[in-house]
Amino acid sequence: MTIWRPSPLTRLVWRRRLRAVVATVLLAALALAAWFARPNPVMSVPLVQVIDGDSLTVRHDGADLTIRLIGIDAVEYRQSCTRAGTQWTCGREARQALERLVGRGSLHCALSAKDRYGRTLAACRTGVFPDGVDLGAEMVRQGWAVASGTDYLAEEAGAETARRGIWQGSFTTPADWRAVHDRPATVADLPDA
Repeated sequence: MTIWRPSPLTRLVWRRRLRAVVATVLLAALALAAWFARPNPVMSVPLVQVIDGDSLTVRHDGADLTIRLIGIDAVEYRQSCTRAGTQWTCGREARQALERLVGRGSLHCALSAKDRYGRTLAACRTGVFPDGVDLGAEMVRQGWAVASGTDYLAEEAGAETARRGIWQGSFTTPADWRAVHDRPATVADLPDA
């Protein structure tokens, strides 16, 4: 019985075809990786209102868009903290701090995904992008929010050490506070909103 073996020319042709297929697959994988790794588009948007320490409404394409700053978790608007044995409205102060940071100019936001409440997650800056103030970093640096993730851990440590914002006394983490308090149905349901 004779075993069929391809000729050296046939083997060469098949090797070249295999290399072409592998190269095509690698190029397709690189293109796909580049597609998913592309930076989020940055939009310049005017502020409509600050909702709380990590959420705001902007005007985009003729409609209001609610944005949640990514990478931070600010104390809730209705949340109180304790300082020197006295309760104080740290949530309202967090909102006022974000209002001061935002000012009246346009924001430059890199949009991401939506959260479970339908808000658009975004990293936003004031001033000229990318040189403006990173709102998330600054809210954590001033002590009005905690880092949610690893992006702003250094800012959080600095605020805690310097006892800025909510670090002046004791507070419940915003996530724990939300777990035992009802969430307002809309922004209009917030007091003084």
